[in-house]
Amino acid sequence: MTTGAQTEPDEFREAVQSLHRAVVRPEIEVGSIRPPQRLAPYSYALGVEVAPPDADAAIVPTDSSGSAFGRLVLLYDPSGQDAWNGMFRLVAFIQAEVEAELATDPMLPQVAWSWLSEALGVPEGATESLPPLGSDVPAVVALGGTVTSTTSVRYGDIAGPPQAHQLELRASWTAASSDLAGHLEAFCEVLSNAAGLPPAGVATLGRPSAQ
Repeated sequence: MTTGAQTEPDEFREAVQSLHRAVVRPEIEVGSIRPPQRLAPYSYALGVEVAPPDADAAIVPTDSSGSAFGRLVLLYDPSGQDAWNGMFRLVAFIQAEVEAELATDPMLPQVAWSWLSEALGVPEGATESLPPLGSDVPAVVALGGTVTSTTSVRYGDIAGPPQAHQLELRASWTAASSDLAGHLEAFCEVLSNAAGLPPAGVATLGRPSAQ
């Protein structure tokens, strides 16, 4: 669950282990990937994607939303960094194919950002979450990022639909503690929204809900 280095601080190892305690919906697949180097003394990364439909599922219409995936990177600096306002920095990236009608909606970036801020408990227009009861320290601080909606047009001998519409969300925030399970769960919630998945526990054609 950690990178395996014997010199890793206990607090970093605890943070990595907490990520693996996150509870995510069955359509979401999570796995360790190679983390970026030189961004912090210690780092760890997870690749997250929406599992493809079952092979015997109904044929997906050509105008339906496509694949969705992302990365969540944990950066740890025992000395802290001024820009982080803490020791644990989480860097998130999500990319999802969306329907043309949604891609052309001028409110899409605002809606996508609200998915993240609400999942993390950050009020609209704020950069930190409200402190939990009994604490004066917010769980999330220094939240920031960008949302981009793009359209790709394919020409010539290249596979895929003539047009593809994508939503990209890039964000980072600082966690107040080494317990990061809730942060991964929030990330997966945003990915589910971007992928157009129904609410957890609701069945879709060809893919029954988990028991």
